Amino acid sequence: MIKYGLDRITELKFRSFQPIIEQRDEQWVDIALRFEIEPETEVPEDLIDFSALVICTIDGTIAQIVPHDEGCDCEYQFTVSEKEQITAFIMQPAVQEAIQKLGSPF
Repeated sequence: MIKYGLDRITELKFRSFQPIIEQRDEQWVDIALRFEIEPETEVPEDLIDFSALVICTIDGTIAQIVPHDEGCDCEYQFTVSEKEQITAFIMQPAVQEAIQKLGSPF
């Protein structure tokens, strides 16, 4: 995690993910992502209810990965490694299938 305005960077390692996938409109799918963090990973102490919003197109392409605290954008951003972990989860066939089913007219 990188907090805006600070030099300190921490690397979160995610153990598991719990997605809630919702179609926003005919173009976008929002994935509210909760996660379990590996015990040895240091989560910033000032985060109260940490989660992420992953915005995808209806074909499953990731457009944006945004850290949230208490359901809102927060003053942190994900590191490259953290984004790679989240991307790997979203790109799994089962998740991609769930995203694309939402965009299907049938």
